[in-house]
Amino acid sequence: MTDARPEAASLVVRSGTELSTFELYDLLRLRVDVFVVEQECPYPELDGRDLLPGTRHVWALTDDGRVAGCLRVLDEDGVQRIGRVCTADFARGTGVGARLMTAAMELVGDAESVLDAQTYASGFYARFGFRPEGEEFLEDGIPHIRMRRR
Repeated sequence: MTDARPEAASLVVRSGTELSTFELYDLLRLRVDVFVVEQECPYPELDGRDLLPGTRHVWALTDDGRVAGCLRVLDEDGVQRIGRVCTADFARGTGVGARLMTAAMELVGDAESVLDAQTYASGFYARFGFRPEGEEFLEDGIPHIRMRRR
């Protein structure tokens, strides 16, 4: 028996100003599906930062054109913030998240970077050099921890 999960065929990187309407829609749809619907966190997903010239989006596409996962990188006064990291339910366990984070680390380079991790995922981010900073906190009812890579 073969695994029916599609593999992510390619990674795409675009700045906020380079996104097409269709690409933005697909990214926002995945983020809403994961963060708002699946995790039951009604929050303002549209924060005005996705279309900024300095925002860089990274996403994985399957061979049939579906978004398997995505993240974004923002510049916050010289510190690179990685956020909105999510994987579609059909692509979990396929390594998509690691491919996305590897691409994000290539974008960030040696710059200091930060992210707010759901605490259950802190070990995943530690693989990329992030270390916990400060106390655990609740964001939309979900435990998070700030993590930094210097």
